[in-house]
Parts: sequence; structure tokens; C-alpha cells
Amino acid sequence: MMNPRWSILYRGPLSSCNYGCDYCPFAKTRNTRAELAHDAECLKRFCDWVESRPEQIGFLFTPWGEAMIHRHYQEALCRLSHMANVWRVAVQTNLAFPVESLSGCKRETAALWTTYHPTETTIPRFTAKCAALREAGIRHSVGIVGKREAFDDIHALRAALPKETYLWINAWKREKDYYSQEELAMLRGIDPHFDFNVVPHASLGRACRAGHSAFTVDGSGDARRCHFIPTVIGNIYDANFAQALLPRPCSIGECRCHIGYVSLEHLRLETVYGDGVLERIPLNFGFSSMASKA
Repeated sequence: MMNPRWSILYRGPLSSCNYGCDYCPFAKTRNTRAELAHDAECLKRFCDWVESRPEQIGFLFTPWGEAMIHRHYQEALCRLSHMANVWRVAVQTNLAFPVESLSGCKRETAALWTTYHPTETTIPRFTAKCAALREAGIRHSVGIVGKREAFDDIHALRAALPKETYLWINAWKREKDYYSQEELAMLRGIDPHFDFNVVPHASLGRACRAGHSAFTVDGSGDARRCHFIPTVIGNIYDANFAQALLPRPCSIGECRCHIGYVSLEHLRLETVYGDGVLERIPLNFGFSSMASKA
């Protein structure tokens, strides 16, 4: 009997970010040294737990702030990438860290979900980091928030990246009917999967992998079905934790975020992303030329 295959979203107590984007819903705080040390302790305990598990596990780190500017996340990404039971370890990041810090990562396993923020950096600076990732053989996607004031940046970013780099656009959904039909057509032309993101997905009572083969973990080890359902279903450090994982229909009315709706079974997004689901790289994108560098 094969061991189960899990997808885990990890979000520790880290809450600080080096950027201050006005559209970002995440925390705008500064962690103290003691808080960062606690976050590092939580992360080490989590990595130790992963190493002890028989399951095949993939991870996406979804911090409230920017994780990769901190050495303990750089080291954790590399450590996890070499574990025999880890099929993917990815992290959401603004790329404001030295790419060289990933030199020890296993290329077949490590990946980045990167986001360009127009008010915080420049396209040349950001795409130079992307070029360094390609040279190092690190899989990555690139994204941007699809506000109208960013349209010029979206076009410029697409032109500056190689065609095999997936450029995803997070739709601006805080205003109803925000986009005109012409704008929708333009955005679809850049992100062929934009239609999945631009609409909320009816989810109440629908089958979802969240809470079964996918779940979230916080710094204390408490597990939840997903980031959008606050009920704790168990703690990963309990010996019988795996018994808490079982098929459950979704209990909320709609799912609006990529890291949530990718688990809705009726959308069948595994046929779109395959093993690139955690780093948000569809099957028809990627870096086939990088395989020889791995």
C-alpha cells in the first residue's frame, strides 16, 4: 500500500514584511528578534516533523510577511528539498533576497511562487532575479496584482520574461465588475488561466481535497482544512493526527483565492497544474531546458 500524498500550506507566526504595498491584506508589522527566534523554532520543529513522516509531502509556505529575507526560511527550503519524502517545497516571495542562498537546494524539488510589486521595486531589478533563478535551475512562476494602474507593468513584465515563464495575474475582486470586456480579453491574452481567478467559485457542499489530502498548518502545529475555514481539525504533533484527515464537503459559500479553489474537485485543476500546483506553474509552462542543469 502506497503512503498518502499530502499538500500542506504552512504559515508560521512571522508577520513582518520589507514591502508596504497598499493593496496587500497581510500584516504590516515589524517582528522583534525574539519573535523571529520563536518563528525559527516553530519552523525547525515543523521540518523535524516532516522528516519523520512516511507520507509523500509537498509544501507551500504562505507567510503573512516576506519569509525568504530570513536565513531560517532559506535554510528550511534547502533542507526540505533534500528529504526523500518531499515531492515539492515552494514559497510565496517577493524575491527580495539573494538568489545565491538557494544554491544548496535540490533543483527537482524546490520552487518559488514570486510576485512583482510595482511600487516596491523595478522590472529590471525583479527580472534580473528571475534570470538568476533560471540560470540556477530553480522553477518559479511570476505574478502581479491586476489593478488598472498596473496594466503597463503587466505588459512590460510579460515582454521582459521568457515565454516559458508563467505570468499569472491576481484579479482585483474587491470591486464588482471591475474589468471591461476589452480588459478581460487583454488579461486572458497574458494569463491563459485568468478566468479561474477572476470569478468567485461556488463551493458550499462541493467536494474539496482540503482537510483530506490538503491542509494548512500554523506555527503551533494546529491544522485547518484551508486558510479560509478557521476551525482546527487537529494538531500535526499528535500521534493520531492522520485520523483527522478525511473527505469533507466545503462549508463556506464561495472560494475566491487560488490557494483555496485549486483543491475544489469539480474544477479539476490538477489537469491544469499537475505537480506544479504549489508553485502555480501550469503543465504547459515550465523550464524543460533546465532539466539538464538539475
